[in-house]
Amino acid sequence: MTDRAPVRVEKDRAVATVVLDRPELKNAFDDRLAKALRETFEALSADASVRVIVLRGSGDTFCAGGDLAWMRRSGALPKAQNLEDARGFASAYAAVDRSPKPVVARVAGVALGGGAGLVAACDVAIAAEDTVFGFPEVRLGIVPAAISPYVASKIGWSEARRWFLTGERFDAATARRMGLVHEVVPAADLDAVVRKSVDALLACGPEAVARAKRLLKGLNALAPDGAMLDVTAREIADARASAEGQEGLTAFLEKRRPSWAP
Repeated sequence: MTDRAPVRVEKDRAVATVVLDRPELKNAFDDRLAKALRETFEALSADASVRVIVLRGSGDTFCAGGDLAWMRRSGALPKAQNLEDARGFASAYAAVDRSPKPVVARVAGVALGGGAGLVAACDVAIAAEDTVFGFPEVRLGIVPAAISPYVASKIGWSEARRWFLTGERFDAATARRMGLVHEVVPAADLDAVVRKSVDALLACGPEAVARAKRLLKGLNALAPDGAMLDVTAREIADARASAEGQEGLTAFLEKRRPSWAP
């Protein structure tokens, strides 16, 4: 384990860029990253000098999802500790989603599982055209629980039913078609297009933007409240502690097919 903080913040006047900083693991989530992301977004949400937040990954990858070694370890914890860990994971998404500041996702490389869920929790998402997306959890014997409210409200029930159940990967054009991202651009143009969205947001009244976000959340029946967060945390905690979840995570880490795969 590196001592480097798993999240760092770069500020440029009214714009704060939050960088997932575990490039050696494709910026995959573990408990440290989840805690740091939650605390970072809570602090930036309360910072009056910040008007727009950009979320990106370190290196050439946005986020590969959950760190499977961490998921396997967490699933082996006593039930109460496993559930508490899962709640911490789910709360990171809630902190991004609930921020009164507009959040722009700069997406490149891969956005899988929890990484794709982060894209869904952001207000604006711009992706490089060679980005790979997917919700591969079921292929590991677990479920996309913590991210499900954000993804289902973003892409709709029909799309979620397909991609959550098949675990297939899909390209950026497909992500754009279903509404997971708003624009797909050549990788060389990604930063310029992200900046264009940031500038558009800076041209708006900050209080009006926060009010618009509250308005939309009030209209969204899937907006996670305390009860929904508890449900999603229990689902992922139970799934990763199950025999199937442990087999799927172990098989991936051992670079073999899980017992159910043909």
